Amino acid sequence: MTMLQPFVSQTLNGAVWRLQIDGETDIMCIEIRNEKDRQTSFAAVNLASGQVYFTSLTLPERWLTGIENIYNGVLLLHYYKHETSPEHKSIIAVDATTSTELWSNYSLAFNHLSTNGPVAYNPGIQPKKLLLIDVLSGQTIRPYNTTLDKPLDNYIVIPEMIPAAQLIPGTLPEEPYGNMVHYLNHNSYRIVSLHTFKNGALQQHLYIMDGSNVVYHDLLNQDIQKLQPEAFVLHKNALIYIKNRTEIKVLKL
Repeated sequence: MTMLQPFVSQTLNGAVWRLQIDGETDIMCIEIRNEKDRQTSFAAVNLASGQVYFTSLTLPERWLTGIENIYNGVLLLHYYKHETSPEHKSIIAVDATTSTELWSNYSLAFNHLSTNGPVAYNPGIQPKKLLLIDVLSGQTIRPYNTTLDKPLDNYIVIPEMIPAAQLIPGTLPEEPYGNMVHYLNHNSYRIVSLHTFKNGALQQHLYIMDGSNVVYHDLLNQDIQKLQPEAFVLHKNALIYIKNRTEIKVLKL
């Protein structure tokens, strides 16, 4: 029996806050927030090759910044208008393989990604007028067109949350606490994330099974106070999960 091993295992300087994946280049970008130092940083990993491009990119604004998305190998970042407001402002475009800034626009704000590129708007103009922009230069291409500019598929699959009772008895490696599991089938594998209650504390586990055999197991969180959200996502054949809030691991299935 072949046991699986991660081909990416990276510890980051803070809690993993957000992941965005480029469906065309297979580059995953990560927003990392270190509350103690009030520092937001960014990382980029190639999910096909396992290459880690960078792990601690920062902007001049240390805290009030975050990821919008990634398109065609370009990472799009933003600032926040105010510390107490969720509103975004500005677009900063960075090469996701070199961390080099390509362009920035402090008049526009990001709206969403389309098949033809990023869609943005000027927050100072009402009603909102959406624009298609060139991701490499930041130049406006034309007004956004709902017929031409379809939503972009990022090829991310999220597990289902199901009652353990729906599964065949005896097929889970451990009895789940709360009777709910996150579950996904892919190729010949069954992927399960579940919680257990041991020694007076909750734990969160990830199991990968091939038939009845456990080919991978990791303890994701321990001594936690409440049930955690889904522990993993799947992008094409790459299983991505977060361990202890600060570690990113990727396995090929």
